[in-house]
Amino acid sequence: MKKPFIALVVVSILLAAAAPAFANAGYRGARSPAASGLSTPLLTTYVVQSGDTLFRISLKFNVSLSAIITANGITNPELIYAGQVLIIPDAGTVVTPPAATAPPPASTPPPAGGTTYTVQSGDTLGIIATKFGVTVNALVAANGISNANLIFIGQQLLIPITGAVTATPPPATTTPPSPTSPPPSGATYVVQPGDTLYGIAIKFGVSMDVIITANNLTNPDLLFVGQQLVIPAPGVIPTPAPTATPAATATPTNVPPPAGGGAFELGGQVNLFSAVDKMKQAGMTWVKIQIKWSPGATAAADAINDAHNKGFKVLLSVAGSNPNDISGGANFDNYAAYVGELARLGADAIEVWNEMNLDREWPAGQINPTTYVDLLRRSYNAIKARNAGTLVISGAPSPTGAESAFGLDHVWNDDRYLNGMAAAGAANYADCIGVHYNEGIISPKQTTGDPRDSYYTRYYPGMVSTYYNAFGGKRQLCFTELGYLTPEGYPPLPSFFGWAGDNTIAEQAQWLGEAASLSKSGGKTRLMMVFNVDFTEYDADPQAGFAIIRKDGSCPACASMGSVVGSR
Repeated sequence: MKKPFIALVVVSILLAAAAPAFANAGYRGARSPAASGLSTPLLTTYVVQSGDTLFRISLKFNVSLSAIITANGITNPELIYAGQVLIIPDAGTVVTPPAATAPPPASTPPPAGGTTYTVQSGDTLGIIATKFGVTVNALVAANGISNANLIFIGQQLLIPITGAVTATPPPATTTPPSPTSPPPSGATYVVQPGDTLYGIAIKFGVSMDVIITANNLTNPDLLFVGQQLVIPAPGVIPTPAPTATPAATATPTNVPPPAGGGAFELGGQVNLFSAVDKMKQAGMTWVKIQIKWSPGATAAADAINDAHNKGFKVLLSVAGSNPNDISGGANFDNYAAYVGELARLGADAIEVWNEMNLDREWPAGQINPTTYVDLLRRSYNAIKARNAGTLVISGAPSPTGAESAFGLDHVWNDDRYLNGMAAAGAANYADCIGVHYNEGIISPKQTTGDPRDSYYTRYYPGMVSTYYNAFGGKRQLCFTELGYLTPEGYPPLPSFFGWAGDNTIAEQAQWLGEAASLSKSGGKTRLMMVFNVDFTEYDADPQAGFAIIRKDGSCPACASMGSVVGSR
């Protein structure tokens, strides 16, 4: 459990009127309804959904990117929007682009009163458009933006007045200067920060399809800085290159495959790690400690040695200090080297990142399970190469259903994100799938009856089935956070956490014991890390309310869990 997502508190308050309060980060909302399509002879139409890219749409309908681009007269394949209707030509059908529309009347300068805006961290064109009451298209046209998904901090944008005729756009300035000049076509090109496949295709005067074919790209939405691309000469039909994994992500030959399973074990997340006797009474054999990585950080053995000296195995949950440190895939190898060194120093388990489906943990506008799996793969290889016995746990997403309220730039529903991880091959790079569950107000035995709603994140069984089934049962689950909040013994909870206002200490103890019993007997759960053991902070983020060591020093939950797994 982390601090609430303060940056969206105003939106969260508005959302509360339409959806129940959510425990983790203010992210909770209705799921997006599906849109319907139309049909025409030989041509199908498709309504773009949130999260779509042209590449994914082309795969869905088994047609080429170029065919969709041509059929729709698309000038920038990276600029599509939810609700847009696309013509999908049948595979093999020769299409001609729609007739060009007449150019608009000569434009005039923006009327007096127009303003400029300096792009801030976390901004997107959608956010800026909403802020000023204009459309994204108006911003794109007014500023000559060639890629609406690529703006940068400090960039000056012209904000046109609502209803005004947009001025002739200035030269595009959305992409910082490339550090190297592109080589001639028919050679290779090294991907630079800010590059996209569309931009590279335009730069060399070739189609995206030929670059995809020449490089055997399985996902053209995922490029990384330093990647070398073969650029065929215009008009040349490329022969697909032999499939190869980039050197940066190659799997060392001595890396073992993920473990198939293991017996259930119990642990807890600590702050001071001073309640050792009570943790042993609860039957805990593991301790979880969250640490923050930043580029250039040096791994230390202190926490590992302390845990081992106290008789516990240690799970290190390694999150980032600043999401922007990994923007565009930057520093992935640095992070992997860091967690690899922790494994060498003796970490028994490592959780690779934390709640990466939220923009407080992952760069806004870049949340993508495929990108995360790239980080997971590099980390897995580094960890196993240095200590084959270290358990690798995929980062636990935040349990949420709020993407329709905040948009995919800021949050992905965890079920959608999980399915994306599975499709990207996460099971090949994790011994265990990370899970968070900390919004319960009923027994974990129940599958119905939560007074808020029936959304699966409310229920322990709903979380187990959703996460386990996403990977087809190929991997066990590791609850890296599982806790129940109660204000008993403390002042009333902040309104944001009011959903737990009626939970009692006795219920916390009962439910944690039941969760341990279900996890132990179900065979699907490898680890259950209680959130939390001994936190004392009780303010806007009432972490002490989750603690099993209560304000008076007692631990009723220690007895209930110990009766299930056996006290030490």
